[in-house]
Amino acid sequence: MSLMISPRARLGLAAAALALVAGGAGYGIAHLGGHEGAPGQTADAGRKPLYWYDPMVPSQHFDKPGKSPFMDMQLVPKYAGEGGSEAPGVRIDPATAQTLGLRTVVVRRGELASSLTATGTIDFNQRDVAIVQTRAGGFVQRVYARAPGDIIGAGAPLADLLVPEWGGAQAEFLAVRRAGNAALTQAARQRLMLLGMPAGTIASVERTGRPHNVITISTPTGGVIKTLDVRAGMTMAAGQTLAEVNGLGTVWLNAAVPEAIAGPLKPGQTVQATLAAFPGETLSGRVAAILPETQADSRTLTVRIELPNRGGRLRPGMFATVSFGGATQPALLVPSEALIRTGKRTLVMLALDKGRYRPAEVQTGRESGEDTEILAGLSEGEKIVASGQFLIDSEASLSGLQARPIGGTSSATITRPAATAALYETVGKIEQITANTITLSHEPVPAIGWPAMTMTFQLPDSKIARGLKTGDRVRFGFDQPPAGPTVRRMAKVAGQ
Repeated sequence: MSLMISPRARLGLAAAALALVAGGAGYGIAHLGGHEGAPGQTADAGRKPLYWYDPMVPSQHFDKPGKSPFMDMQLVPKYAGEGGSEAPGVRIDPATAQTLGLRTVVVRRGELASSLTATGTIDFNQRDVAIVQTRAGGFVQRVYARAPGDIIGAGAPLADLLVPEWGGAQAEFLAVRRAGNAALTQAARQRLMLLGMPAGTIASVERTGRPHNVITISTPTGGVIKTLDVRAGMTMAAGQTLAEVNGLGTVWLNAAVPEAIAGPLKPGQTVQATLAAFPGETLSGRVAAILPETQADSRTLTVRIELPNRGGRLRPGMFATVSFGGATQPALLVPSEALIRTGKRTLVMLALDKGRYRPAEVQTGRESGEDTEILAGLSEGEKIVASGQFLIDSEASLSGLQARPIGGTSSATITRPAATAALYETVGKIEQITANTITLSHEPVPAIGWPAMTMTFQLPDSKIARGLKTGDRVRFGFDQPPAGPTVRRMAKVAGQ
């Protein structure tokens, strides 16, 4: 049999179904809201904010909630579990670090070679100069084909000079010599020498028995003629300069070195030079002098280098590049690519435990190849980021994370005692050694503002100075505990 439902019954059933669905949906929404809201309220109630901050200006902290004075937005609370003062640092999980390509290296101690490059020009060796003068007055009878700039050898003739005064003196000498009086002959010979006559000319007069009052003036050394002041027919006075000849056996290379980095240079130091005129060829020389005057416009010192000039190839005015090599010295090293230079300070990104990273301020020294010396701010064994550190630094800046200052302690766990405090390094000479102290005349320590001076340091372990003696030059690292400046490591400077 068929069941017939009236239109009124159908309308009633539809209304009942709609009410049932509406009731179930309302229960679900209420249940979901209550499930998610309760835990959040419990977490907020159990955590105390460290401070409030504006996400757009994270470096400014506030002690109570409210609206930001910088932006039209509410301040955000900062909790201890989100990187507060107990564990400063930017936290990055290992998977993200691998995606970013972060690479860490260990701060190490190694040998750093001096590497300083400067430019300069070739100049004459002003110590190898010969002045050609007349010994007696006379007349220039003949000049040889010479001109300034000519390169001549030793003994090259310059001019023939007629000396009338020599004629009478030589005739008198020959007459006395024929008389056979030895004393008078010696006196006459002495007179010829006092008149400026060369010994060779006097011997020729004695041998031939005829006066020789024309003398050929020659150069005593070879080189280039810088000045030539003699012409045919000129009247020359005794002592008048005929020419100036500059030797070419060695030349000077005057290099301009910035005064800020010229401190390590010493006279006698070996250097390497390359010239644009001879590409691919390296010349060896030595530092002859460091001139005492500084160029005020360029703030550079002139370093005079002496180079051998085999074959006379090096000509004044040639351009050269100089590399000042030096003995290697122990230093605390990091890769140069790990440094973040802001213009006001230099930072590195410390890699701490549990995936945390924090910037640290450092003071850098010399740079050679791919390594840079760290004078203060890091300790041997700490880990820093060598690749990808700029991304972490940007995140640290947005989070208002302060960099660890120079001399600050590290949050990393380092087993070596030297890693608990920053060491300051410099070079000095040992003046005195006792059982537990050492007196050093040391160079300035810029990291802490010390000038060069002589002072006594604590020596906690006699093994630090083993093999060293008074007078040795050493590179040493020290810290400043309450007991006073204390030497922690020391090594003899190479090349002594």
